[in-house]
Amino acid sequence: MTTIIPIDLFFQNHFEVIGAYLIPYPGGAVLVESGPGSTLANLQSSLREHGVDPRAVTHVLLTHIHLDHAGAAGWFASKGAWVYAHPLGLSHLAQPNRLLDSARRVYGDRMDALWGKFWPVSEANLAGLKDGEELQIGGLRFTAMHTPGHASHHISYFFEDACFSGDVGGVRLPQSASIRLPYVVPETDLGKWRDSLTRMRQAAPARIVPTHFGLSTDAVDHLGRALRLLDEQERWLEGAMADDPPVEQLRTRYRAWMQAHERDQGLSDNLRASYELANPVDLASDGLHRYWRKVRNAA
Repeated sequence: MTTIIPIDLFFQNHFEVIGAYLIPYPGGAVLVESGPGSTLANLQSSLREHGVDPRAVTHVLLTHIHLDHAGAAGWFASKGAWVYAHPLGLSHLAQPNRLLDSARRVYGDRMDALWGKFWPVSEANLAGLKDGEELQIGGLRFTAMHTPGHASHHISYFFEDACFSGDVGGVRLPQSASIRLPYVVPETDLGKWRDSLTRMRQAAPARIVPTHFGLSTDAVDHLGRALRLLDEQERWLEGAMADDPPVEQLRTRYRAWMQAHERDQGLSDNLRASYELANPVDLASDGLHRYWRKVRNAA
C-alpha cells in the first residue's frame, strides 16, 4: 500500500484544520490539494521536512477551486507541475479574477489575511478530468469521480483503497467522528450532494481523506453518517424555512441547532472552535438559505 502523507498547513496558526496530501513516487511527488496562498510557506517547509523539494512536485490534484483548496496551485505550476481539476474549474484557475471578486464579497477585509495570494495557473499546465477518468502518474493510478453538491466542479479522487473526498465528504477533524457538511453560496445542492455521497459509498473505499482534515479507516461508515446528517439537516431546513425567514434569522436558528447537535456529540469547546474555523456555521447557513430559495423552491 502506497504511503499517503498528511501535511498540516497550520491555517491561521491552528493545527489540523486544512490539509494537503503528499504521495512521493520515483519520478517526483503528487500533491492532492495545495491549500491557500496564505499557507504556502508552511507547505513548502513541510515538504522539505519529508525530503521533497517543492519544485519536485510534478502533479497537483485539486478537488475543487475554492481558495482553501487551490490558492497555491499556481505556484507549483510556475515550477512546472501539472494541475488537474474539473473541466468547469479550469478557466477560473487560469483567470481567477471573478473567483476572487466573489470571495471578497464574502470575506471583505479579512480576505488577504485568510487566503493570501491566489496564483493563476498557466493554461499550458492545466488539465481537466472527466468523470471516471483514470490518471496514471508513474506507477500511481488515480480515478476521478465527479461529485457535485458542495460545488458543481467538485471531484473526489480514488487511489488504491482511499478516497480523497475534498469537501463533499464533509469536514471531520482528528480525534472526532463528528462531521460537518460545508454548505456554501452559491452552489449548494442537497440533491446532487446526496447522489454524490451515495456513489462514493457504493465505491466502497476503506479510507476517507477529507481536506479538513486527516485520514480515517472507516470510509463506508463515514459516508453513511454523512448521508444521514444530510437527510437530518434537510428535514430541519424544511421546518426552519417554513415562515421564509431572512438569511440573518436562519443563521441564528442554524447556529443554535449546530450547537445543540455538537454538544450532544460531546465536542469540547476547543474542538468546536477548530470545526468553526474549518467550516463557519454562518457561511453554511447562508448556503442553505440560497439553496432553499434558488434550488429547492425554484420556479
